[in-house]
Amino acid sequence: MANKQRVVVGLSGGVDSAVSAYLLKQQGFEVIGIFMKNWEDDDNSEYCSTRQDFLDAASVADVLGIEIEHVNFAAEYKDRVFAEFLREYQAGRTPNPDILCNAEIKFKAFLDHAMRLGAEKIATGHYARVRERHGAFELLKGRDPLKDQSYFLHRLNQAQLGKTLFPVGELPKTEVRRIAAEIALPNAKKKDSTGICFIGERPFRDFLNRYIAKEPGPIKDEQGRVLGQHVGLSFYTLGQRQGLGIGGIKAKGAQKGGNDHAPWFVARKDMANNTLWVVQGHDHPWLLTPRLSAQDVSWVAGHAPAAGDMGAKTRYRQADAPCVLQPKGDSHFDLHFKEPQWAVTPGQSAVLYDGEICLGGGVITTDAASA
Repeated sequence: MANKQRVVVGLSGGVDSAVSAYLLKQQGFEVIGIFMKNWEDDDNSEYCSTRQDFLDAASVADVLGIEIEHVNFAAEYKDRVFAEFLREYQAGRTPNPDILCNAEIKFKAFLDHAMRLGAEKIATGHYARVRERHGAFELLKGRDPLKDQSYFLHRLNQAQLGKTLFPVGELPKTEVRRIAAEIALPNAKKKDSTGICFIGERPFRDFLNRYIAKEPGPIKDEQGRVLGQHVGLSFYTLGQRQGLGIGGIKAKGAQKGGNDHAPWFVARKDMANNTLWVVQGHDHPWLLTPRLSAQDVSWVAGHAPAAGDMGAKTRYRQADAPCVLQPKGDSHFDLHFKEPQWAVTPGQSAVLYDGEICLGGGVITTDAASA
């Protein structure tokens, strides 16, 4: 058919995008695959899977009988995503580059490229859904609660959502795997990727070492005792338990009942004095915060929702926490939680939900230490 709608699918080499392409072809679309290369500084290393991922994506395209194009967005990625990632870490915050990658690369650079290829829409293997209602587009959670990725997509706007399909968003992961096996996709049993695209599976601190200078300083407990030395505040995040190097130290005046051997957690990062503050016990008050502020806000509808009760995630894979939203214009908001939240981390995103509808979110600016 000459008048088939053309959809360009981001083929990552993984099973979700592969099944997405298959489903679209079954639905009668003209499907073209694009493999995005976003990182090339050390893509020959043991940790970088770009070459294998492209081979997997090309094998999928061959089985499905679709074209595939290899597109290099590494320059855009370094400029728009990685530079911001480093800036945030150097400022002592903990950014989420996957969110920025979606907003700047997958649904901007990739979308623009697809439109130049004459595409009507783009598609990815994300577990999320788009619904058009009353002339506007809504971003919905994926049907599979264990795989929902709307958190990472909350910065998408109306124009982007109007051009986007999420074919596996209606399916549980088990069904996606079943389809892949049934049609004999070569990557049907490939493990889901973990880790940030440009870091892969390599040790995170080793990676940051190459870009951020170490500035050692004291590790202190809440009494102000020096327990050890940190290697640089950029290398730690709130709530972190591993890699502190102070495991054997007892708390002064620890209560009976074993608290003297309770694990240590990063609770505060004092950039001005280059001091890392740690506390003992998962539920220490310094790790709990009843409210937060966020900036660099993005609302799916293009404007802030009304103040009131809703749910929020302050990290991926967290249940929606009941809270009250107080918008401060369209660019800032405050959240007041019904129950204090654990290790709320500046640089991460607070994402708002009204049931299954993802409303948008912002970058957290205040944490447990300042709440």
